[in-house]
Amino acid sequence: MTIKPIRTKRAVAFAAVGLMAAAGLAACSSSSSTTAGGGASSSATTSTSTGTSSGATLVMESSPENSITDDFNPFVSTAAPQGMGATGLIYEPLIQFDLANPTIKYDWLATSYSWGPGGKSITFTIRSGVKWSNGTALTPADVAFTYNYIKKNTAINIDGLDISTVTTSGDTVTLTFPTAQYTNLENIAGEAILPESVWSSISDPATFTDANPIGTGPYTLGNFTPEGFTLVKNPNYWQASLVKVPKVYFPVYTSNTGALSALFSGTIDWTGNYIPSLQKDFVDTNPATHHFWEAAGSSNALFPNLNEWPTNQLPVRKAIDLAINRTVIGAEGESGLESPLTNASGITLPTYQAWAGPVASDTVPATGDVAQAKSVLTAAGYTMGSNGFFQKGGKTLAISLVDPSSYTDYAQDDALIAQQLRAAGIDVTFNGLTVNAWNADVADGDFQLTLHWGNGGVTPYNLYDNWLDDSLISSTGATGDYERLKDPAIESDLAALSGSSTVASQTAALAPLEEYVANNLPIIPTTTAADWFEYNSQNYTGWPTQANPYDSGQPSGTSNGPGTGADEVVVLHLTPAS
Repeated sequence: MTIKPIRTKRAVAFAAVGLMAAAGLAACSSSSSTTAGGGASSSATTSTSTGTSSGATLVMESSPENSITDDFNPFVSTAAPQGMGATGLIYEPLIQFDLANPTIKYDWLATSYSWGPGGKSITFTIRSGVKWSNGTALTPADVAFTYNYIKKNTAINIDGLDISTVTTSGDTVTLTFPTAQYTNLENIAGEAILPESVWSSISDPATFTDANPIGTGPYTLGNFTPEGFTLVKNPNYWQASLVKVPKVYFPVYTSNTGALSALFSGTIDWTGNYIPSLQKDFVDTNPATHHFWEAAGSSNALFPNLNEWPTNQLPVRKAIDLAINRTVIGAEGESGLESPLTNASGITLPTYQAWAGPVASDTVPATGDVAQAKSVLTAAGYTMGSNGFFQKGGKTLAISLVDPSSYTDYAQDDALIAQQLRAAGIDVTFNGLTVNAWNADVADGDFQLTLHWGNGGVTPYNLYDNWLDDSLISSTGATGDYERLKDPAIESDLAALSGSSTVASQTAALAPLEEYVANNLPIIPTTTAADWFEYNSQNYTGWPTQANPYDSGQPSGTSNGPGTGADEVVVLHLTPAS
């Protein structure tokens, strides 16, 4: 089974005071279909703005940093420039993906691709006429070098690609794999392509500090200081006519207070954070230019430890599923920015609407049903104790719910969930941890119940694989399947989904997985997991919106990087405001 990347992050929450914590580890134009020949659709230049080649510097803020170094290595997700959203404007992939509308993808450094028999190989036709920022030509040899380099160096194989061979023929590059890869296109074609002339001499790419990045993207490094850095237009960019933003500046904010003030005052054009007072403190202060769109993204879910009592008991999980009020969690815990997830299968809607089969129509009560939850426990032999909580075999039905205290929205969600479950006779207590302690406990299985985001991707495979695939559990800890599900039938179902080549066949292959989640609750979905995206249109128009979801808008790098937005796709749609 293909190993999937676990790089999706929880967007940092803007609190009223304190530091912003990183999680482990975003209108006028239209792009509704795959572009046939030139990356971003030519409609990227369509705008109510007259638009010129000159304009204001675009200011982006995605990740607060205590300090930064000039390291643009696209394979080091902990490097500050990548978390800040800059690397994806320098290095480009073969295909760009729209994770807000996953059936849409954009030809980029590859003009086309085709699968071989059984999905065990893929051939890309490499675009001609593309130059690196130093003026030399991009060749199929560079692409082949990149994938062989990833294959050779495990430390930079952050997508877990199981590549057998890489070959070239004319303008094509073919990769082969031991298993079907139909549902892995995003991770294969989303890799940053490297210039062989630069990287072939780098013996340890995982520690290489890429201070002078040479890419094919629309920008190159301009000025770099400890206070921030600027990217400037690449004079050799292959889509130069689409670049209407002359400079992009990435300021350093060490805490949320400075970043929040800058956003509210109009200093920042583009950001992506959970802001509890978003409508009141940002949009309402200047509704003409202050906007947001939090695409549904993936699914938040409660992960019950299947190796620990009482969360290993199905009636307990059913009672939790019935008792939680998803409407309140979304409205109060997530400030109305994330929606109740009421389909029993957990599939994220509308993100994966194209794959929504009959199972997705099965629903759970959005506001919860405490009486029904109590009935389930009673039928299973639990009795109400004198302390007001159910018990069985002399043990009170008590559960510790853990998450980082600094994930302020999750902390609010968890407090609400604990309150709701206590009303149903389950003694749930929220215990806030540090990010490091939480990561370690979840990876080691040292917890009873936790709230966690799901994996996004261009098919629901990424979501269900991360939820259910026991190959993600190792002796060094889990990178998925945090609940510790081990079921050979599920592994077989995941393999069948991975080998399905069309949306129709994938939808059919999803059905047993959806039914398993709905009936056995190895995870308990709560709300959508938003792709945080806020912007100020005073300087530029053409931003993605719910009506024009050409990208999620989350300013976190690439659609295959440590987030869900393709910064380059967004920037190429922007034009100066009138």
